Amino acid sequence: MKNLLLAIFSILILWSCDSNTKPEVKNENKTETTENLEWLIGKWKRSNNESGKTTFETWHKINKKEYKGNGYTLNNNDTISMENMTISKANNKWKLAVITKDEETPTYFNIIKIDNNSFTCENKDIDFPNKIHYWKDGETLKATVSNSDINIDFIFEKSK
Repeated sequence: MKNLLLAIFSILILWSCDSNTKPEVKNENKTETTENLEWLIGKWKRSNNESGKTTFETWHKINKKEYKGNGYTLNNNDTISMENMTISKANNKWKLAVITKDEETPTYFNIIKIDNNSFTCENKDIDFPNKIHYWKDGETLKATVSNSDINIDFIFEKSK
């Protein structure tokens, strides 16, 4: 009986020391982030425009570190504003670059928060907007452009 218990105990020890078993290594310095902007992709039509105006935004994924968008507003079928946007990640930081048809260089916003269905960016060096917030609410894309005095809301529905 002693030999049987000793044999079982030895087998258990050998089995627990199996060389194929790798210990779980926890990296305490690893920060888990959610940087998924897939929810932004598509063609969107603003549903809360002024009468006579129609605004569209379209977003495409270029690669896992870059998204391109363009937006334009029509007033009775005449283009009255247009902008190109790029969200990109470099040096482990996300940025939004916005350039209008009247500008030669883009305006950059640092993305200060990003998660599975929203991002917030800011540029404290400009007057308006110095903060931009995008988020997905069900099937609706929402955005707010603001500074300390002005807040403009955008509500977009998927467009075909």
